[in-house]
Amino acid sequence: MAHWTPSELDRIAAATELRVSSRRDDGSLRPAVTIWVGVVDGAVYIRSAHGPENGWFRRAERAGAGHISAGGVEKDVTFELADPAVQRPLDAALHQKYDRFGPGPVGAITGSDVLATTLKVLPRD
Repeated sequence: MAHWTPSELDRIAAATELRVSSRRDDGSLRPAVTIWVGVVDGAVYIRSAHGPENGWFRRAERAGAGHISAGGVEKDVTFELADPAVQRPLDAALHQKYDRFGPGPVGAITGSDVLATTLKVLPRD
């Protein structure tokens, strides 16, 4: 199983935004969507700000694979639903990183109702 390098994690964590693409059934990439990202305990996480019906989230969850770009890191990845234990530390990381944008935007990706739309992003071999 592949792991993020410390340098990749640092660059992704420092990036304000991440671009995510999911794979189609034929293996091609869908157009990238720009979202926010959090890094907790050596893992990369992304969340849907508009619930489980958000198009990019549905496609990423269904495909289970895609590509990300953030902080100069370009990587083929897999997506899996996050473990519930990450809820609080990820909320804290996202608040620390994004509270400067105001309560509305950061509130859309934090709180008890967003765990179901939290994906762990894993690098592919």
